[in-house]
Amino acid sequence: MKLTSLRRSRSNGLPGVSGTARLDRRTRNLAKRLRPGDIAVIDHVDIDRGAATALVEAGVTAVVNVAPSISGRYPNLGPEVLVDAGIILLDDVDPAIFAVVNEGETIRIDADTVYRGEQPVAAGRRQDHESVAAALQESKDGLATQLEAFSANVVEHLRREQDLLLDGVGVPTLQTTLYDRQVLVVMRAFDYARDLRSLRTFIRENTPVLIGVDGGADALIEAGYRPDIVVTDAGEISDAALRSGAEVVAHAGRDGRIRGWERLERLGVSHATFVASGTTEDVAMLLAHAGEASLIVTVGSHASLIEFLDRGRSSMASAFLTRATVGSTLVDAKAVARLYQNRVRTWMVWLLLLVAVAAVVAAIATTPVGQDWWDHLQSWADGLYDWVRGKTG
Repeated sequence: MKLTSLRRSRSNGLPGVSGTARLDRRTRNLAKRLRPGDIAVIDHVDIDRGAATALVEAGVTAVVNVAPSISGRYPNLGPEVLVDAGIILLDDVDPAIFAVVNEGETIRIDADTVYRGEQPVAAGRRQDHESVAAALQESKDGLATQLEAFSANVVEHLRREQDLLLDGVGVPTLQTTLYDRQVLVVMRAFDYARDLRSLRTFIRENTPVLIGVDGGADALIEAGYRPDIVVTDAGEISDAALRSGAEVVAHAGRDGRIRGWERLERLGVSHATFVASGTTEDVAMLLAHAGEASLIVTVGSHASLIEFLDRGRSSMASAFLTRATVGSTLVDAKAVARLYQNRVRTWMVWLLLLVAVAAVVAAIATTPVGQDWWDHLQSWADGLYDWVRGKTG
């Protein structure tokens, strides 16, 4: 209520919610320069969960999307993340807003209309929990088509990457030892902060190799850890993470090009190169698998079929085949956290033992034999006290 009043006062008492406009057709690029209270103007068909999470973390007030946030191709997860966070989501807005609204100016959203001051500049469809739920239900009809495309992509990706997936050809040699060690692979997405907090006991007791994937390296640093390995294309990662002292593995596409090569050169970051057509997340898992890690725990990764589809056609086949390759050594952070939460702690055992001993002692003390023992113990204690006093007197 206070926040709403504040926003209304900023727009001179006009109704609705106001904020600074930030515009970019690529949501991931925009997320890097968003500030709390901004209004994000994007062009993103089927907002995925990762992009939505980035917008929520940036603290935006509203999202104005010139594309349909749920097109009906499949039940994508992003819009639900936004409305659950209380962020206004305006859909199918006239694309002309990119020409009409300037970066950094104040705009206002009231109902389904975007205003500059009192002048309406664009309108769209306001989404809420009910409309998002209805659209997601309808979009399940599109799953069959997506699964057909998924099957074709899997075959194509396997043909292209079979040497890597089946024989580990092209995996760089690391200085960090992974053999028979537990590995924690961290992505900055999907409840990563909560998952890292829930794994504190696991990390403390097992000292796993910490691999940060792009912004996941920053997530580890923010949580108080130093990554051992950073896997990145040098895009969505800070300079501090690149210079943290971790071993850096640069992900290059099949053409051998690293997206942020110039940045790595400018910062003087030495690195190994891993050429693969999958995502950087998949590259990190394959790196741990090739190093014969005993267990690979993932934070912020994808687990369900819907999450695979949410990645888009270009990467869902890679995600599926990578997990099939890694196999039984791969486990999600939430599963590990549940095991650690439900297990019996050592201090609990000692506490239970102490309580049991205290109960036995109390029971014995109420018997005649117990009273004799207590008298003998008290006499012995008094004698010891007198002896100590005599020595120190």
